[in-house]
Amino acid sequence: MKITFSKLSGAGNDFIVIDNRELSIYLTQLQIKELCTRRTGIGADGLIFIEPSSRYAFSMKYYNADGFPGSMCGNGGRCAVYFAHTAGISASSRTDYTFEANGNCYDAWITGAETVKLRMLPPKDFRNDIEIEGLICHAVDTGSPHALIYTTDIEHIKVIEIGRTIRHRTDIFPEGSNVNFVEITSPEILTIRTFERGVEDETLACGTGAVAAALMSHRIGKIRGTSVQVRVKSGDTLKVQFNENMSDVFLTGPAKVIFNGSFNL
Repeated sequence: MKITFSKLSGAGNDFIVIDNRELSIYLTQLQIKELCTRRTGIGADGLIFIEPSSRYAFSMKYYNADGFPGSMCGNGGRCAVYFAHTAGISASSRTDYTFEANGNCYDAWITGAETVKLRMLPPKDFRNDIEIEGLICHAVDTGSPHALIYTTDIEHIKVIEIGRTIRHRTDIFPEGSNVNFVEITSPEILTIRTFERGVEDETLACGTGAVAAALMSHRIGKIRGTSVQVRVKSGDTLKVQFNENMSDVFLTGPAKVIFNGSFNL
């Protein structure tokens, strides 16, 4: 069976995106893991199926690089929208999309050349000043669970070593957690590095992590204003905008097609 796909990047997060609107494609957990494995597969942080929806433009089904279903991926959602746009999937207007993922509804807009703005879910489960392995962490769920550690030397922080340890502290994070290291660059700019569960490594960007860092930093008074630039490992910048009670949260950044291809099962 020959399957066509597109490889997309959202600020450095890369995804294999497959049009499965006819529901004719099924991949096992092992097949997804092999496809996402770098050097021996296509290589990606995750795989996205674009599937039909009875109410919205499409349904996004997201799998982590380990092949297991994932929670919401902000950059993955933005890439799914850009893929739908380039594939000619009908939208509510030329550039406006509403789609579903994990039972939730998301609005998104194509705001420029290879730029997508996504309305995120309101945050929940804020926790402050959790001591783990001698470090002070904060936590919030922005569609995926995130732990946040503030640092003044983000270039030399041991992202993988510390991230792997905290990610597996199921006594504190029962479902595991993404782990973000955040440096305050200016009152409205953050720099972030992220260890992602499901990838089990540092990634070049994390959309829900960028949102978590911006909202938590505002909540505890480390930044001012409700529009925050978040610089990620890839060198790209994501913009996080929100209102004071954080009921409206938006993530904006680059999304582009890297290449198109096919593989045989």
